[in-house]
Amino acid sequence: MLRSRLFAALVLTPLLAGCFASQGGESKESGDGKDGSRLRVALAFPPAERLSPYGADATILSRLGVAEGLTTMDANGAAAPALAQSWRQEDERTWVFALRDAAFQDGTDVTPSAVVNALTRATRARPAPAALFGVTLTAEADGERGVRVRTAEPDPILPLRLSSPGLAVFSGKAYGGDGGDGGNGGGDRVDPVGTATGPFELTKVDGASSATLDRFDAYWGGRAQASGIDARFVADGTARANALRTGEVDIAEAVPVAQAATLDRDTRHDTATTRTTSLLLNVSSGPFEDPKLRAAARAAVDTSVLAEGVYEGYADPGAGIYGPAVTWADGKRVKPVGRAGAGRAKGTSITLATYDNRPELPEVAQVLKQQLEKAGFGVELEVREYSRMESDALEGEFDAFVLARNTSVDTGDPVAVLSGDFTCDGGYNIAQLCDKDVDRAVAAAERTADPGERQDAAMTAEAEILGTDAVVPLVHQRVITGVGTSVRGVVLDPYERALVGTGTRR
Repeated sequence: MLRSRLFAALVLTPLLAGCFASQGGESKESGDGKDGSRLRVALAFPPAERLSPYGADATILSRLGVAEGLTTMDANGAAAPALAQSWRQEDERTWVFALRDAAFQDGTDVTPSAVVNALTRATRARPAPAALFGVTLTAEADGERGVRVRTAEPDPILPLRLSSPGLAVFSGKAYGGDGGDGGNGGGDRVDPVGTATGPFELTKVDGASSATLDRFDAYWGGRAQASGIDARFVADGTARANALRTGEVDIAEAVPVAQAATLDRDTRHDTATTRTTSLLLNVSSGPFEDPKLRAAARAAVDTSVLAEGVYEGYADPGAGIYGPAVTWADGKRVKPVGRAGAGRAKGTSITLATYDNRPELPEVAQVLKQQLEKAGFGVELEVREYSRMESDALEGEFDAFVLARNTSVDTGDPVAVLSGDFTCDGGYNIAQLCDKDVDRAVAAAERTADPGERQDAAMTAEAEILGTDAVVPLVHQRVITGVGTSVRGVVLDPYERALVGTGTRR
């Protein structure tokens, strides 16, 4: 099942001049100090699915403070209260969540029936939200303020799973019905305009160009300090940096490394993230069916050149699937097992592909092309916009693919990315890997409940995956966020789920 996730964008926007002048501006009341100014934000990835929470667009809704779920993820990667103020485990398959007093942005209350409806809709969506991959989940009301969630198999990370942006809770109006089980053909369509619970209410969306948000004064977590947000989706990284530098925007996300030096030091903030850029090799067809050629490709790659050259120090050389932002991983790392010896390329032709929504990736691919050619491969490079190549990548049309992947965005669980990306039934398996030893190791990790033991099992599974040479970790990225000097309270989130919060202001 193909699923659009994480990295979708539409039209590159080379210029931004004046585009924030007409919409919103400062709030009418901002001059008296009682209401904060509106925030002007430039986002890197335009909506690809009309802001559906079930795919890549879910993180847009969470980053702008629009939508939230029963739980959230704290700085340590653990589940923390959100719409649920507490929870308890009844048995290995059943959890009960106690709801706090909260309201939807359309004025209705957050009730157990509303939460049950939202979760049920998510389970029916096709493709399913990434956080529900391999999980069968049902929900029912438990008294006046509780929701009982059951899974078909034991799921020790369910509270963390429910923090996924793809499992945000919306009012019945979002689904085109009255909150019951009918009305939208199975839950695939969700309208987040005025139907979420976050501190900012989405009031208008202009396709893949812009979005307008107003403060939601009834937010359970307290009144936001900014009166609203005027967001623009600007795929061109130079344009985002220019807009910040000239004062047209207050916040510019994902500033390209090449533009970092053009910003004043006090306006650029780099954050270690859980995003790893990797070279994925198609093991099911083409030259990289041969493990010796995969080993040759891996041996040809010099990751230090990428970290210091392409990323200019805003990245660390690839150590594994998990990078430094996953703070526990380094001390638990296991040596890859079962690697083949490197063969000789002897002019073997391969197609290397990547996308240009993240400006560094084409440059990474160009450096890899040179390194692989030096090792004897003949390399044809293909670069497109991500939304125009994702389906080809998932169907195994390329021999090699350079991908920037957040290893924690879907659930926060270290095992989830292994299951989704590297198992036989994985829904985002660009490498087309299907290996019984890998599947066995990942399954063992999924069954492990104790957090420390689950981490150990994840690292054992990582070693099995790296041993296949289906993935070559290249760099662990630091994201650069441009923040105007008058702005305070921007959320610099290593998990890339949050950007603007109740304390963000100018």
